Amino acid sequence: MTPSFTVPAPVAKVGRFLGRMSAAAGLFVLNLLCRIVRGIGMVLYGIGRWIVMRIYRLCRWFVMKAVGLVVFTYRASIFLFRGLLGLDRVDQETVARARLKLIILAFSLVFVAIGGRLAILALTSDPNGGRGGGTDAVASARPDIVDRNGDVVAIDVRSPSLFAEPKRLIDPDETLEGLLKVLPDLDVNEVRARLNSGKGFAWLKREITPAQQRAIYRLGFPGIGFVRENRRIYPDGPTFSHAIGNVNVDNQGIAGLEKYIDNRGLADLHLAGLATDRQQEPVQLAMDSRVQHAVRDELLKAREKFKAIAAMGLVVNVRTGEIVSMVSLPDFDPNMSNDPRDNAHLNRLTTGVFEMGSTFKSLSFAMALDSGKINLSSTFDARGALSFGRFAIHDFHAENRVLTVPEIFLVSSNVGTAKMVLSLGVEAHKAFLKKMGQMDRLRTELPESAEPIVPRRWGEVNSATIAFGHGIAVAPLQAVMAVNSMVNGGYLIPPTFMKRSEAEAMQVATRVLKPETSDKMRYLLRLNVEKGSGKKADIPGYSVGAKTGTAEKVVNGRYSKNKLLTSFTAVFPMDKPEFLVLVMLDEPQATSETYGYATSGWNAAPTAGKIVERIAPMLNVAPRQNAPMAEQILRDMQQKVAERR
Repeated sequence: MTPSFTVPAPVAKVGRFLGRMSAAAGLFVLNLLCRIVRGIGMVLYGIGRWIVMRIYRLCRWFVMKAVGLVVFTYRASIFLFRGLLGLDRVDQETVARARLKLIILAFSLVFVAIGGRLAILALTSDPNGGRGGGTDAVASARPDIVDRNGDVVAIDVRSPSLFAEPKRLIDPDETLEGLLKVLPDLDVNEVRARLNSGKGFAWLKREITPAQQRAIYRLGFPGIGFVRENRRIYPDGPTFSHAIGNVNVDNQGIAGLEKYIDNRGLADLHLAGLATDRQQEPVQLAMDSRVQHAVRDELLKAREKFKAIAAMGLVVNVRTGEIVSMVSLPDFDPNMSNDPRDNAHLNRLTTGVFEMGSTFKSLSFAMALDSGKINLSSTFDARGALSFGRFAIHDFHAENRVLTVPEIFLVSSNVGTAKMVLSLGVEAHKAFLKKMGQMDRLRTELPESAEPIVPRRWGEVNSATIAFGHGIAVAPLQAVMAVNSMVNGGYLIPPTFMKRSEAEAMQVATRVLKPETSDKMRYLLRLNVEKGSGKKADIPGYSVGAKTGTAEKVVNGRYSKNKLLTSFTAVFPMDKPEFLVLVMLDEPQATSETYGYATSGWNAAPTAGKIVERIAPMLNVAPRQNAPMAEQILRDMQQKVAERR
C-alpha cells in the first residue's frame, strides 16, 4: 500500500512562482545574448565594408592616376617629338630653344647623378685610409713610379685578399680552426669576433699569397671568398724607402712621394671612380736607380767600418736642383708591414736638423766674398782664441798666425771664419742666411720636412759660432741647396725629386750670389781637395772640390768631444760643376787606419771619394787626363774678370 503525500498550498504557490521566474530569466538572458551577437556582427560588417570601400577607392585613384600619367607621358612625348622635329610648324628659333632646353635638362640629370654618387662615397669612405678590419674598401690603383731612365721603382700587382660572409657560415669555430692552419698569424680573437658578427661582409686578411688562396679554397668552407686587389710592390726593397715612402693596406700613400702623389689629386680621382690602372701615366723621378744602389752600398760599408749609428748621402744636380740619389740609413723595406714610429722610418736628410759644422763655413766665405769688402787676398788675425766674456772660440789645429782667406779655408780656422763674418755685421749675416734659404722650412715634394732651429736672440756670439756651423741646425738638404748656388753661378734653385731641365730650373731660380763669387768658391773648394782636409776625396780625372765638416753633438745641454757628426760636401767637375755629393756619418768611431781620428777628413771624405768614382761614369762624367787644378780655375776666373772690364 503506497503512502500518499499532499503538498501544502502555500508551498505549491511558491514553487510555481519560482518556476515562472526562472523561465523568464532564461528567456531574458537568451534574448540578450542574441542582441549582443547581432550587434557585434553589424559592427564587423560595417568595418569590413568601410575597409573594402577604402581599398576600392584607393585602387581606383591609383589606376586613374596611372592612366593619367600614361596619357600625359604619351601626349608630352608626342609634343616633344613633334616640337623637336618641327612638325608643329613653329618657327626655327622656337625649335632650337626647345632642343637647347632638352640638352640642358639631360646634362643636369647626369651631373646630379654624379654629384649624388660622390656624396655617397664621401660619406661612406674612410677619411683616414686606415687598416680598419671592417672596412669594405678595396685597394685602389696607383700609377707606376719610374726613375729618370724609365726603370720601375714602384708598381701595382693584383693579389688576393680573404673575406668572409658571416651570415652564410655554418660553423664559425670550425671555419676559424681551418683558416688558422693556413694562416697561423691571424689574430684569433679578432677573427672569431668577425666570423660571429652575423654581418654580410668582413675582411679577414688583406694581401695573401696565391698558395694560401689555393689552400683555403681546398678547405671548401661556405661563406669564405677572395677579392683580387691592387698591391704596391717595390722591386728595389729598402733602396728607395725614404724617398718613395709607402702605402697602407688600401693602397693609399701615407709617406714620401706616395703621399705626394695622393695629395696631387689621385685621392680625388679615386673617389670619383676615374683612376684605374689603365688610365694613369707613370710618375717619372729625377732619381737614378744605378746611382742610388751605389750610394747606398758605399754608405752601408762606411757605417759598418766606422761603427756609425747612422749614415746619409745625397747626389744633386747643381744646375737643375734634381735629386739624383737620397739615402738615409738605417732604412726600411716598404714591402713589409713596419711601425712608422721605428727609428728606421726617420729620413734624416729632410726631417732631421743638424749643426752642420765646418761644412757651413762655405756659406760664411760666400757671404764675405760676395760683399765686395773681402777678397781672396784679405787677411785675418788667428793668433789666439776669440773671446766673448767667459766663452772662447778656439781652432782645432791652431796656426797662431795671420791667415789669408784661402788659408782660413784650407786649415778650417774657426777664429778666422768668425772674425771674417763679424767684420760684416750681425744683421748682414742674418740677412745673408735668410737669402740663402737657411732660416725657413725647406719645401719639396716630400710631405715630411723640418723647421730650422735658429737662435731666439741673435748677437755677436751667435754669429761667431754660426759662422763655423754651430748654433744653427738645418736639414742637410737645405744646406746642400745653398752650396749648389756657390758653384752653379750664383743661383738658388729649389731641390726637386721630379725630372727638370735647366731651362725649367732657371724659371724657379733666384740669383743670390755674383758670378765672380761662385768662381772664387769653386777655386777654394778645389784648393781644399788639393792641399787641405779633402785630400782623400781627390779622385784622379774628375777635378773634385770639397769641404769637410765635423760638428760636436749636444748631449745633456753640452757639446760632447766624443760624439761627432761628420759631413763632407764634394762637387765635380770643378771647372764646370754638374753634381754635388753629400756624405754624413753620425757618431763614427776612430779606427787603426784613421790613427785615432774620427773627424770628417778620415771617414766621410774617403766615402764620398768612393761614391764619386763609382757614380761619375753612370752620370756621363768621363775622367780626363788633364783635369783642371785650382790654379787653372783661378786663372780662368781672372781672365773672365778682365774680359768683363
